[in-house]
Amino acid sequence: MGDNVLTFEKEFARYCSAKRCIGVNSGESALQLALLACDIGPGDEVITVPFTFIGTANAIIHIGAKPVFVDCELKTYNIDARLLKEAITSKTKAIIPVHLFGHPADMDPINEIADEHGLWVITDAAEAHGARYKGRMIGSLGHLSCFSFYPTKNITCLGDGGAVVTSVEDLAEKLLMFRDCGRSGSNRYEHAVIGYNKRMSEISAAILRVQLKHLDNWNDRRREVASRYREEIVGVVHPFEAPWAYHTYYLYVVRSDKRDELKGFLGKRAVETGIHFNPIHLQPCYMEMGFHEGMFSMSEKLHKEVLSLPMHANLTKEEVDYVIATTNSFTKSS
Repeated sequence: MGDNVLTFEKEFARYCSAKRCIGVNSGESALQLALLACDIGPGDEVITVPFTFIGTANAIIHIGAKPVFVDCELKTYNIDARLLKEAITSKTKAIIPVHLFGHPADMDPINEIADEHGLWVITDAAEAHGARYKGRMIGSLGHLSCFSFYPTKNITCLGDGGAVVTSVEDLAEKLLMFRDCGRSGSNRYEHAVIGYNKRMSEISAAILRVQLKHLDNWNDRRREVASRYREEIVGVVHPFEAPWAYHTYYLYVVRSDKRDELKGFLGKRAVETGIHFNPIHLQPCYMEMGFHEGMFSMSEKLHKEVLSLPMHANLTKEEVDYVIATTNSFTKSS
């Protein structure tokens, strides 16, 4: 690894209140390697949530394990910890909570259940850089935390990139080997395990080092925009922020029973919106595995109602004013 990669790893680990950081080439790679470091593979089950980006579950599939979905709850859009115990079997090896849209999952009950059953906790923090849970940084919760630096994230390497942070030293050492073709020492042509080429590039790390210095300020700006949306937009259900959470608003996702009409109205007036996400169990490739509509009611309800409004740190006051006024012109008349 080059100097920028090694230095970024130290800086990001410190930022996340973790001991180690292993830079990789994408968020999905981070999840795959985290699972492998926990010796999870064929025949094992991993619990996660269906209301997230498909990469979370794909990482489980790619290492030969089986994803077991637990539905989300409506307030935070995150995994419902009350449903976890009934999903655990003798084959369960890990739980992957997702900190969706920048809001932390409720980690204390998740960690308590995992400890009770001897399970790994691998958090998907791909959308939650800088988020906090009860004052603790997201990267310090669970055994491993996986980040993405895709171009839309709160910090980015202007291409694909990712990282795993952990305070478990033996997991970190496994991750170093897995990401670098199985190398395990100073002899670069000696390979201790069957590894992968999933290294972070020097240019990616150099960009991330610069952006990391601005992350807290950028998150503050996102929270300012979110505060204005919440206070001034009427007629929609706004995202919830739990009293124990510090939400970093990767996305500002509202809910409306007239979502499609609102999306069309805004689109005609140059306000770009998005729908995040299609539940994984309803994706064609997962329905071929036996998943079907009606299995996870909360995720399906959210899919029909959610709409992501413009959100990034560089929105101007005039742009925010326009989003608010245009959205209200629909909601107040409908």
